[in-house]
Amino acid sequence: MVSQVARIARVLLPAAAAATLLLAPAASAHRRAPTGRASASCQITGLEANLGPTYVSFVQAGGSAGCSQALRLITSYYRCRVRNGGVAGYCTAAVEGFRCEEDRYSVVTVQYDAHVLCTKGRARVRYGYTQIT
Repeated sequence: MVSQVARIARVLLPAAAAATLLLAPAASAHRRAPTGRASASCQITGLEANLGPTYVSFVQAGGSAGCSQALRLITSYYRCRVRNGGVAGYCTAAVEGFRCEEDRYSVVTVQYDAHVLCTKGRARVRYGYTQIT
């Protein structure tokens, strides 16, 4: 009787372990919210000082947004800020269909740094900039 149980255990335990390893990634992938396309860092070498703000430090596009759309959005958002208070102004209107939230930090009298997140449906654009006031 013991030998029959041992034989079954030798066959079933490795099979159960293999099934667990195969099913675990599927279960964790199922729990994640769908995000569309992964965020991509956009190449901005040579453009950092030519997009509107004094200096753009990084740009990421994700969902259905591409890098060229992200770069146009940065320039349009900058123009909106300038129309609403100059370089230190805020843009509260939709820009190219995106809604943007801005977090300013390292604020001193002559400059500030900011991170911006713009969304339109699944499209996401994130970027950081420094603005000399």
